[in-house]
Amino acid sequence: MELEHKAYLAMQLLNFDMQLAGEKRMLQLNEMEEFRNNAYENARIYKEWTKRWHDKHIISRDFKKGQKVLLFNSHLRLFPGKLRSKWSGPFGVTQVLSHGAIEIHTPTKGTFKVNGKRLKPYMEGDFTKHNVSFLLDEAS
Repeated sequence: MELEHKAYLAMQLLNFDMQLAGEKRMLQLNEMEEFRNNAYENARIYKEWTKRWHDKHIISRDFKKGQKVLLFNSHLRLFPGKLRSKWSGPFGVTQVLSHGAIEIHTPTKGTFKVNGKRLKPYMEGDFTKHNVSFLLDEAS
């Protein structure tokens, strides 16, 4: 009985109103729900922006018959070299099949099919280096 009386006095001392405390707690919960919804919305906007940026920077890989391509060499090597290229070729495209499969011709192995994702276009042309030299005059 004495313990209940002390708790009742403490509630009166602190002016503890259960109705007011319940309303304050509901406001806090609503505020937390609003923060959570804003976080979801910001995450959705960020994902859309990132996807748009990524899709814009993807290089299209539409291959045509007779085009030259490089093949990604993905087989396991026991002693990989640092300066060894992972791309081999150029190879000629003989046929473009459905679902991204490409048939290429190699001089050693003949003709075989590969996944189009393992290929990239071969840019051929004259890539000569031009040397330019400037003579510096003595400043007087």
